[in-house]
Amino acid sequence: MKKIELLDTTLREGEQSANVSFTVDQKIEILKSLDEFGVEFIEIGHPIVSPDVHDAVQKISQIETKANKLIHSRAMKEDIDLAHSFDIEWIGIFFGTSDLSLKYKFGINKSEAIKKIIDSVKYAKDKGIKLRFTAEDATRTNIDYLIEVAQSVSDAGADRFSIADTVGILTPEKTTNLVSKIVENIDIPVHIHCHNDFGLAVANSVSGLLSGAQVADVTINGIGERSGIASLAEIALLLKTQYNFENNWDLSKIYKLSKKVERMSGIFNSENKPIVGINAFTHKAGLHSRAVIKDPRTYEAFDPKIIDRSRDISIDKYSGIDALAFRLKSLNVPHNKEQLLEILKVIKSHPEKRKFNDLEILELADEILKVDIKTYVPIDVEAILNIELNSAVYTSRITRWLMSRNQVKDVYEVAGDYDIIAHINARSISDLNDIVEELRVKEGVLRTHTRPVLKGYSISQN
Repeated sequence: MKKIELLDTTLREGEQSANVSFTVDQKIEILKSLDEFGVEFIEIGHPIVSPDVHDAVQKISQIETKANKLIHSRAMKEDIDLAHSFDIEWIGIFFGTSDLSLKYKFGINKSEAIKKIIDSVKYAKDKGIKLRFTAEDATRTNIDYLIEVAQSVSDAGADRFSIADTVGILTPEKTTNLVSKIVENIDIPVHIHCHNDFGLAVANSVSGLLSGAQVADVTINGIGERSGIASLAEIALLLKTQYNFENNWDLSKIYKLSKKVERMSGIFNSENKPIVGINAFTHKAGLHSRAVIKDPRTYEAFDPKIIDRSRDISIDKYSGIDALAFRLKSLNVPHNKEQLLEILKVIKSHPEKRKFNDLEILELADEILKVDIKTYVPIDVEAILNIELNSAVYTSRITRWLMSRNQVKDVYEVAGDYDIIAHINARSISDLNDIVEELRVKEGVLRTHTRPVLKGYSISQN
């Protein structure tokens, strides 16, 4: 089986997401986490963009990694010279090859473009640099011309050729056809960089790999320009679990890596996002829950333990007796079938509740089963969170985000020193801290003040 590799470009493409700017320290932390995960390439940035990106590339270039580090560069001598000054083994040169790019970005014809591309590749290779050439907007480039470009850069000494679906117009079928033709016509490894404008970045990337490409570009959580690119978690899990590709990726680190970049970027995953979303392993419907309790394979594509996660059985009006029994058993609460049915009747009589948490279930057990819930309930954490915003413009957006979190019980928009007050019921101090940290990096949040209260049940003295 051929070797499949991943190039993570969170530090470059990911930072091109709207409203995202990583600090140098954050980039170093992401770099080290990606290296621990085991991606084969890490694109560390385009140093000519700004002084802080230059500073980050300079510091990152000095950090030893197992992954190959690659610097982004235009097909220009000044970019190539700058990239070479960091003593990095790999450089990634890009140039738009579509008719739209040639006419409106460069104002040159196809022959002039070929000459400029070849000159840039040779200039870089003369410096002893390993080089990947990317045909930007390749998927809207005439196929015969794209093949000519690919052959020209290969002949000029390029080590890799990358196909960029810059505006995300590929489909799996088109990807298979395009990648197959390019692979047939050059002898160097092919990369593929797929944008997600139609939601097909992952599908197209996998199709490209199955059609002969060796490397897929990804970012953590799929962040990037507009709708982003292919997600590291989704690509890695698909290749490992469905196609059995052999590699050294440590899948157990995916979820923590995802949460880290959520906080740093301020772009938060939807609850139902595959692999890393809050609800990715939550089962609700009675039939589903019953089957999963007996054998998780009935409604799970893979074991969540692979990525250091666990499944959850949601309790609400859709729940059946098996789900409720499972939850009470996990809480070590003794019960019989008649008591289960009685508790379930109460739960189903509250259709307005989205979910019954453990504390609420224990309170029902206290009322119906007449058990002493002090024996079972763990200490949880309640907090009042005060939030000050830069402007009232952000109030609705922050309020909606808070209301989407399971741990947030009430949200109030107020007048005074703070703009929003939220009542949070978290499972632990760590859970509370995660929410607060996610909130602090959101655009518009000026400061927060948290007043946590450890909540338990006091034992009455007789």
